[in-house]
Amino acid sequence: MSYRTPKHGRVVSREGEPAYGGVGTFCKAPLVLTKDGLEDVDAAIVGAPFDEGVSNRPGARFAPRAIRDADNFFLSPPFRPHMHLGVDPFAELTIVDYSDAECPPADLAASHREIKSRVSEIFEAGAVPVVLGGDHSLAYPDITAAAERYGKGQLGVIQFDAHTDTAPVEWGGELSHGVPMRRLIEEGHVQGEHFIQIGLRSYFPDAEDWDWMRAVGMRWYAAEEFDHRAPAAIIEELLAIGKSDFPDAIFISFDIDVFDPAFAPGTGSPEPGGLTPREVFPALRQLFRELPIIGMEVVEVLPTYDRANITPLLAHRIVLEGLSALALARAGRGPQPQLSNTKV
Repeated sequence: MSYRTPKHGRVVSREGEPAYGGVGTFCKAPLVLTKDGLEDVDAAIVGAPFDEGVSNRPGARFAPRAIRDADNFFLSPPFRPHMHLGVDPFAELTIVDYSDAECPPADLAASHREIKSRVSEIFEAGAVPVVLGGDHSLAYPDITAAAERYGKGQLGVIQFDAHTDTAPVEWGGELSHGVPMRRLIEEGHVQGEHFIQIGLRSYFPDAEDWDWMRAVGMRWYAAEEFDHRAPAAIIEELLAIGKSDFPDAIFISFDIDVFDPAFAPGTGSPEPGGLTPREVFPALRQLFRELPIIGMEVVEVLPTYDRANITPLLAHRIVLEGLSALALARAGRGPQPQLSNTKV
């Protein structure tokens, strides 16, 4: 068996080649370098290697390559079904690696233009973009591209993050990673009531910004709520809101700092007291299975601050969780888990 390969995609590996050998695309997915190659593609991975929008630690420009290289367990082709879902995304979906946007160093505005262009090309081809950041300022080009594709104000956003990213400006800048969600709402790309944030904590933002968030109708779940409520109940509530109150196009914005630094030390603004992978993975799987998810970004991974490589690996797994659940939804069947062989 082999990957589902588009007619213009380049196979980058030999049968049975280990993931750490050969060309390093995401899970050895076929490589596509021009938008013509996106024909008949279901999902496309694209990198956004820039970090000029950060206010604390730099280094997220190195994340797209690190995330691609993080998981060396897969052979080529992998054909290993997800243990909890019973589906192999690479067998069910045509997934390609669309390489990286050409992000010039020291020019944040140009980097935003480049990534927006790449993401727009993926949307125009009818595929789901999965963007590997890069700092969280890229939410602005990613989500404006989605809004242009699905209609301004006709888009929902679910953001996993320790921070709200709703400051009016940050250090005088309107493009930084602390402001994109506010700009998206103020410019009408996303309505406030179509915005949910999960995992918030820290000492940011200011009281005035919280007042603004309430005034525009934003909703959020602080990380502490996962201590006082069952995660499954929160997930069910999220799904109910998404199904009843959100448009039929929802974008997932995933900042790796939603996790506690014990699980993701390699990030730009780590905040103690975060969520765990075992809390987040089921939520992500159900969102992709039951809601109309049209795109996703994974941001703020800093490989140089993680000597054990666990943060890029976690980001890699976030992408696989989403793709696996998307594959199950497209297949139109329920999960077929292989969880236990124990008779009670």
